Amino acid sequence: MDSSSVYHVPVMLRECMEAMALKSDGVYVDVTFGGGGHSREILKYLGATGRLIAFDQDPDAVKNAIDDPRFTLIHQNFKFLKNNLRLLGIKQVDGVLADLGVSSHQFDSAERGFSIRFDADLDMRMDQVADLDAKRVLNTYGEEELHRIFGMYGEIQNARSLAKTIVTARLTGAIQTVAGLKEVIKRLVPKGKEHKYHAQVFQALRIEVNQELVALQDFLEQTVPVLRPGGRLVVMSYHSLEDRLVKNFMQKGKFKGEVEKDFFGNEIKPFKIVSRKAITAGQAELVDNNRSRSAKLRVAERVV
Repeated sequence: MDSSSVYHVPVMLRECMEAMALKSDGVYVDVTFGGGGHSREILKYLGATGRLIAFDQDPDAVKNAIDDPRFTLIHQNFKFLKNNLRLLGIKQVDGVLADLGVSSHQFDSAERGFSIRFDADLDMRMDQVADLDAKRVLNTYGEEELHRIFGMYGEIQNARSLAKTIVTARLTGAIQTVAGLKEVIKRLVPKGKEHKYHAQVFQALRIEVNQELVALQDFLEQTVPVLRPGGRLVVMSYHSLEDRLVKNFMQKGKFKGEVEKDFFGNEIKPFKIVSRKAITAGQAELVDNNRSRSAKLRVAERVV
């Protein structure tokens, strides 16, 4: 079996293709290549003059590169979208797709430290040459900083107690492993909600390690000049923090505050919303692919 076929099962594949409104001669970008599931499907819609550019910072994903003259894979974070397209001589594209979920491969690779299922070093780096990993966050960040990331990125109710517990525990030894972290925080975990609590802690650490929300904002802002009028922005998110940023940006062209207006009171917005409500997975997919349960797909079209 092709390794890419088990690397990651793409969520809402059909819905994503429909949302992209693909043209055979179009130029498209898949900024979260992963196992290449979405990219392979996009290529089926493209003719000989079509083109697909993909991004992924994970070296494991690069191994899944597609051998096709219409395809180019860039081994970088999607926050470098505009500059890399410029280097390729591409000013504007017809569609940009982003699947913001952590890949099944990353969760299933114990040594990457993404999953609460395995005992491993607390790594969580999507870019494995980056300096910051989860161990460094846990063992060097101050109590207030830990409180901030657990409260903001994990939406953990007892974030302050969690931060204090970690800072106290590391005085007697560094927190290095998944099992070690679970042991340190076990008295704070609500009974019967162990899995959810651990998932929130890991989400907060992962977002901080990879600066995910900062990168997402940088990426979204770059889609405005990169997309040609009529081009589609299609983004799938898996938690409320991401979805809120995507929704606000598509609706207002900014992340906070009200829509800007011109001298005559007309709203100045770079996008029009294609689907008023977020698209969610159908019943059959919910049964077959557990990861689809939290997915929200939003679609917007670049206006003149």
